[in-house]
Amino acid sequence: MVISASRAKGVLGDSTGLVAEFLKSNLNSDGGFKGRSTDSDLYYTMFGIEAIHSICPQYSLESTLLFLQQFDGKLDSMEMVDICCYLRCIADVTDNFKFGDTERQLNVFSTNDGGYNVDRSADRGTAYGCFLALGSFQDSGYDTKELGRLVECINSLKVADGGYSNEYGMEVASVPATAAAVSILHYLGVDIGDDTIDWMLKQVTREGGLLAMENAPVPDLLSTATGLFALSLAGADISALRERCLDFVDTLWDGKGGFCGNSFDTVSDCEYTFYGLLALGLLS
Repeated sequence: MVISASRAKGVLGDSTGLVAEFLKSNLNSDGGFKGRSTDSDLYYTMFGIEAIHSICPQYSLESTLLFLQQFDGKLDSMEMVDICCYLRCIADVTDNFKFGDTERQLNVFSTNDGGYNVDRSADRGTAYGCFLALGSFQDSGYDTKELGRLVECINSLKVADGGYSNEYGMEVASVPATAAAVSILHYLGVDIGDDTIDWMLKQVTREGGLLAMENAPVPDLLSTATGLFALSLAGADISALRERCLDFVDTLWDGKGGFCGNSFDTVSDCEYTFYGLLALGLLS
């Protein structure tokens, strides 16, 4: 995803510097990146690192390593999203970290159907939980061939129209859940069905951008970026979508270097700026 986002520089041109300055302005003195407040936030720090590495790969984040060190030894009591964000951040900023406990820490969130769920008491996995788990196992250098049961969980989330729901039993597919499912299947070497590709392409609006689900009021940047990424993994031709999707992403640019989440959102942040870069890179 970072490789894809790095191609955004070809679209941004001279505006690349504005994005870099926006991201740097969200880096606090303690090494963490701001969330929706002025405080450093682990979740947003992950997006800040990945966004700034996309366009400024040599930018030093030594202070961020100090921010991350406060979580050392605390992962056993942390929630799954925070654990996975921490592991991704560490993998991004250092080559010297040992990931020996990853399997034990994540298996607390494993489910009976072979998947993972951010709710440690759940019996069934979610697309989001499986996506987070796979990414963290990849970050840890774990042999993903051992994760074959993830496919069983993901297959149980497919709905009749070709998309995937996030949770078992839901009959409505969503683009983020489908993108997570497609990514998992791709990296585990499973073919993506044409019905899934067709379903995702149907979520592209006439004005550009992807809807989160069929009845969503407006397209959003998260669904657009992750949907385009999944379509690219599946080998779909997205060239016909290029101009209108570029126009959509441009409407969410705040002019100061950041991106907002949708047409109703007026606040840009590191998360949506990364999604903006990802979308632009995939469309470049």
